[in-house]
Amino acid sequence: MSKVVVGMSGGVDSAVCAYLLKEEGYDVIGLTLRSWESSNGEESRCCEIDDAKSIADHLGFPFHTFNCISEFDEKVTKPFICDYINGMTPNPCIECNRYVKWERMLYFANIRQADFVATGHYASVVKLDNGRYTVKKADYAQKDQTYMLYKLSQEQLSRTLMPLGKYSKDEVREIARKAGIIVAEKPDSQEICFVPDGDYAGYIEKNASDFTSTEGNFVDEEGNILGKHRGIIHYTIGQRKGLGIAFGHPMFVKEIKPETNEVVLSEDEALYNNEIFVNDLNFLSIEDIKTGEEIPAKVKIRYRHDGENAILTRFNENTLRIVFEKPVRAATAGQSAVFYDENDCVIGGGKIIRKPL
Repeated sequence: MSKVVVGMSGGVDSAVCAYLLKEEGYDVIGLTLRSWESSNGEESRCCEIDDAKSIADHLGFPFHTFNCISEFDEKVTKPFICDYINGMTPNPCIECNRYVKWERMLYFANIRQADFVATGHYASVVKLDNGRYTVKKADYAQKDQTYMLYKLSQEQLSRTLMPLGKYSKDEVREIARKAGIIVAEKPDSQEICFVPDGDYAGYIEKNASDFTSTEGNFVDEEGNILGKHRGIIHYTIGQRKGLGIAFGHPMFVKEIKPETNEVVLSEDEALYNNEIFVNDLNFLSIEDIKTGEEIPAKVKIRYRHDGENAILTRFNENTLRIVFEKPVRAATAGQSAVFYDENDCVIGGGKIIRKPL
């Protein structure tokens, strides 16, 4: 009987993940990572310990907690703040998965001599004919979470189980009801765990040392001053609402320039790009893209993006060039571009950059 450490958030997805694996005969150990808590002691929605322990007690397997607050601060919240200050819009969940959740779960699994770790993500782990591991899109596209998993390493994926890849959310909740799991109707968390009120700028102003958000200029694409902004951390590419300036027609954030403290505004059609560049690369289904190779892929430039057909080529040692079949809207520096093959498996991904270096 294989032993598996299941990451328990206190939500219905991880609960059903643990339940399904236990039903399959795995020796299940529940684990909640304490990654963050607010100044008033409130736990993150990713580590609601009381609910997670109640689920483990109900399903009849041991439960443990593991403190990784310092790792979370170093690998997730500090880079998040740094990216925003530098005019980017980061994906903290992607960094957390790679450098905190899986690192700590596997560390604990090794201590407990467990074969695998498991999570309630809507995705499937696949071993390809070339011997490499990747993640495949969930059968129900509206819940697919592969975008958030592209940075996982081959070692991490080789020891990971994701049993929810073939289920819909409704099916997962129904399994939980039938199993008597108390969180069957618990709503999903929508916000970033360490910014539960969604006020990213307020979080940065409160937690960034030696940084003060200062006013600057809204400018048009030619550099003409249009008005004053509140500070670049209040804006992201494609934003329309909350600009605090009226033009009589829709205007959007096209670019953020931290070096001049400017926010460039444009009309909607100027937000579309035929090509983007990405670095901080990680490959799953293939080892790399070599100079001169052209790799066709469907590329998602944000979590809720449907994806667009594109060609991937090597720009330089650290950067890929992505040319799209149809222009994509509001490609945002700091967000991730994730590449999929024709079988809905992740080829790899990288972080969108403003300009290639």
